[in-house]
Amino acid sequence: MKTIGILYGQERTFPEAFCTAVNARDAGCHAEPVTIDAIRHDMDRRYDVIVDRISHEVPYYQTLLKQCSLQGTAVINNPFWRMADDKYFGTVLISKLGIAVPRTVLLPQREYIDDIKPESLTNLRLVDWEAVGAYVGYPCYLKPATGGGWKSVSRCDSVDQLLQAYNDSGQLVMMLQEGIEWTAYARLLCIGKEDILIAPWDPMLPHHQRYTEASFSYGADLETKMIEQAQILNRALGYDMNTVEFAIRDGVPYAIDFTNTAPDFDQHSLTEAHFDWVVEKMSDVAIRRAQEDNPSPTAPTWKELLA
Repeated sequence: MKTIGILYGQERTFPEAFCTAVNARDAGCHAEPVTIDAIRHDMDRRYDVIVDRISHEVPYYQTLLKQCSLQGTAVINNPFWRMADDKYFGTVLISKLGIAVPRTVLLPQREYIDDIKPESLTNLRLVDWEAVGAYVGYPCYLKPATGGGWKSVSRCDSVDQLLQAYNDSGQLVMMLQEGIEWTAYARLLCIGKEDILIAPWDPMLPHHQRYTEASFSYGADLETKMIEQAQILNRALGYDMNTVEFAIRDGVPYAIDFTNTAPDFDQHSLTEAHFDWVVEKMSDVAIRRAQEDNPSPTAPTWKELLA
């Protein structure tokens, strides 16, 4: 019997539904919540697969999952790549893969830890804020280069607003991104790199209505293009669980947010059809990985794709 663990935080609906779905199948697999306390360097492998929903917020789990991966557990998503990831690098990468992205600038931190002195920043020059603003245009969005959940994101309509938001960013590494004035928006639910479900999603609505009340239509050609680009993106990043957001302007899908390694799968956020699809596809992937002879995650393939 193969054992599939799920590591999660405050969410309840998806982990419970996932375990129920896996355990209802006659696939030689048992799914359960991961239980852990102190870990030893020579501990035995307990899980064939772990679905990681929370390590991005709990550093202790990040170290644990690297050890599990080393021992042969297939961790979804790959913990080594997830920890090395950031939104700015992802933007550079997918731009090179031919996917449209907003004009984006990486900015030096506003503040540093106490041990960093002016002499520590010998190579750093003052930012030309007028030039940066002219490149991305207004409105633009200042956001952390790592993280998610729309935390610490500011819309800036002028250089004065940009400077105010930047001055409030503390020690976060920030990036500035062109504001795409979209006419339609889509969030693509991505499981196992290839299975993609397009979900109309409106970021301007209250959180609990973004799926249920969104009413965009895209057309067959645009839907095909978004699915193909999401597949390319997930293969490059090595993700088996992700969401990709596209803002559509003049018929062109711009990838806005696409490094969501623990996306919101809560039943109260998704529609019933979306939730059932995510549970089914995630169960498929976890069972398939558990049954593989070598379940450990492979390295991301972006170098091969750029060759």
